[in-house]
This record gives sequence, structure tokens and C-alpha cells, in this order.
Amino acid sequence: MKVLEFTPPVPKEDSVVVDEDILPYFYNYFHRHKQLQITVILHGTGTLTAGNYSQSFKPGDIYILGANQPHIFKSDASHFSHPERMNAHAIHVYFDQSRIPGQFFDLPEMESISNFLPTTQYGLQLPSQYVTHVSRVLTKLKNKNSLDRLLTLIKLFDYFSKQVRDWKSLDSGLSRNYFFDGEGVRMNDVFQYTLEHYAENITLNKIAEIAHITPHAFCKYFKKHTRKTYNAFLNEIRISEACKKIINSNHDGISTIAYSTGFNSATNFNRVFRKTTGMSPRDYIKVYKSKLDKLAS
Repeated sequence: MKVLEFTPPVPKEDSVVVDEDILPYFYNYFHRHKQLQITVILHGTGTLTAGNYSQSFKPGDIYILGANQPHIFKSDASHFSHPERMNAHAIHVYFDQSRIPGQFFDLPEMESISNFLPTTQYGLQLPSQYVTHVSRVLTKLKNKNSLDRLLTLIKLFDYFSKQVRDWKSLDSGLSRNYFFDGEGVRMNDVFQYTLEHYAENITLNKIAEIAHITPHAFCKYFKKHTRKTYNAFLNEIRISEACKKIINSNHDGISTIAYSTGFNSATNFNRVFRKTTGMSPRDYIKVYKSKLDKLAS
């Protein structure tokens, strides 16, 4: 597989198109397209990979993905185990800025939007306190006509640029190193295999075999394109999955989580978890439960 050039269902005359997915699982390929994309996850969980950045996604998350930014919303394995269930539900808004005359964004009234749009290049996640309002806007957008969609999106960009603070960047500092098609074939195979087999003992020889190069060449190749070791990347995926298990209460204890996400000991899991999240697994559980209590009160 490679970084596919994906064409959203965009009528030639429209600059804004809304697509609603109600499927067993999300689009299962690392892909990119020329349109900026706004996605609200309504149902389903998994791992978002945007450029060289990875994190878990869940219902209520809203993301902006930059034009031509390679990405994949990889559904959890349970989605594939029960394809008869409509586990994935999301609304995607595609905006093709190239259809809008450049002079439009030079208008004084558009200054804040013109400054905001370049910041979306490497991806952003909307902070949780703004999700309710924005989700409502995006959900209603699919029922509007072409002109109203464009006007509503311009207003939404204005809201993003003036009202929203503390965006979460999806730029790992590495995402500028996008892959040419030949490289995309190899890196996408590595990403896909890691997402599907993270709980297993992935040896250097095995992942090098997936990439069709020698182990020594793979180490140099992966470090060159991501500026991190493969083991560091693998640990990020494993910790992301561990956090989802904690949130979903899908565990019988810390040791169970450790072994189910590919770690060979609870001690090693605790060390990597603290290094990745800045807190211990037990503290992470306490923080999460505290947030739940605040929401319930």
C-alpha cells in the first residue's frame, strides 16, 4: 500500500462538501487530498495517524487536517471483527481553498481567517470546551445548500481564529517530512503493520522484512524519515492503546494492560507510560475519574 491520492465526493462547482460516514469502519488507507478536512467523530474509536504523528481518537473529537496532509483514521480491531455493526460514524467537511479567488482572502474582513488557515497545515485538534458548539454547526452543515455551506464555513473559520484558544497541534515536529509515493508505500506498510500487531513481539528483523530492506538499513531509513527510532514509535502506539483501555475500563489491572499492549513487564510499562504521558498509569486513572466526576456533578 502507499499514500493514496484520495478524491472526496466533491462536485466540480462546490468548494465545500460535507460527507457523512456511517460504516463498519473508517476509510482504511493512509491517504491525502488537496482539500482541507474537518472531521467530527460521532461514534467509533481507533488511532489517528496524521503525517508522522499518532494518537487515539474517540467520539466527540474534532480534527482539522491540512490540505495534502497524509492521514488515516484506523478503527479499532473490534470494528473489523463485527463488520455487520455500523461502528464508525463521522462527518467530514472538505474545503478546497484553491476554488476561492486569492483576492477574497486579501479583504480586511478576512485578515484573521487568512492568518488562521496556514496554521492548519499540519493538523489541529479542537479543545474539548468548544466541541459542543462546533459539533452542532458541523452536523447542521450537511443539510444546507452550497452557498450556505460556504458562508457557514467562513463563519466557523472566523470563530476558530478569534474565539478558540489552546488548539492541540498534530505536528510532532516531524510532519514536514511527508513521503513521496515510493516512500509512502514502504512507510504505510510499516504503520499499518504496527497498528495491527502492536501487542505482539515485533522484532527488528520482522519490521525490516515488512519494509523489504535489511534491519540495518531499516533503522537508518526510519530514523531519517521520522527522527525517532522505530522502538520509540512502537511504544507511542502501545501507550496510546493503553490509554484507550483505561478510558474504556477494558482491563483488570495495570499488569493486564501492560501485557495486552505488548510490554513484557509491568515495570517497563510504567516507565514508558510515565515518559510518554508525564504521569504514572495510576495517576492517569485518577485524573480521568476526576474528570468524569466533574462532568457528572
